[in-house]
Amino acid sequence: MEQDTESVEKKGIGIRNCLTILLFSLLLFSIVFLSKAYFSGCFDSAESLRAYIGGFGLFAPMILVLIQIIQVILPILPGFLGCIVGAGMFGVSGGFIYNYIGISTGSIIAFFLARKFGSAFVKKMIPEKKYDSYVEWVNTKKSYTVFLFLAILLPLAPDDFLCYFSGLTGMTAKKFIWIIILAKPWCILAYSIIFGKLI
Repeated sequence: MEQDTESVEKKGIGIRNCLTILLFSLLLFSIVFLSKAYFSGCFDSAESLRAYIGGFGLFAPMILVLIQIIQVILPILPGFLGCIVGAGMFGVSGGFIYNYIGISTGSIIAFFLARKFGSAFVKKMIPEKKYDSYVEWVNTKKSYTVFLFLAILLPLAPDDFLCYFSGLTGMTAKKFIWIIILAKPWCILAYSIIFGKLI
């Protein structure tokens, strides 16, 4: 019976390790793929980004989602730029859905990356000076959960850093994911409505 339990545990660990390797391989490929476009000037403006995404035809929504995932993990462009392009290309509802999926997925991945690799990894992703100032700032807040919810809900907060930082705290993954699901859409929806009417 103990051997069976051990065997199941080993299989579970093996599957998790395989999934982790697969995820990182896909992530690395995506980063290389988008970095090439970034250095080619495709992300310099809303117009160039729109032209780049539009060049993928039917796969354009998938590319927008991918860009928004990566921009949370690696800040290659402001998130609102993708919101502008998404609303202009796919309308208010389409732009909102694709941006929400991409940004939320990127936020959750950032949380798990920080949880797996710790503060040393997070400090490589964020300048140390900024890291220290944010840590000091966050530590002054009485309830980190409430603070995080409001920060994710409102525009202009350092969302990307907070996703990484949350992975270093004692916050459960389930609580973090619910905060992202419930607080993240409103700012993206506002951007989608505003830019959908302007473009």
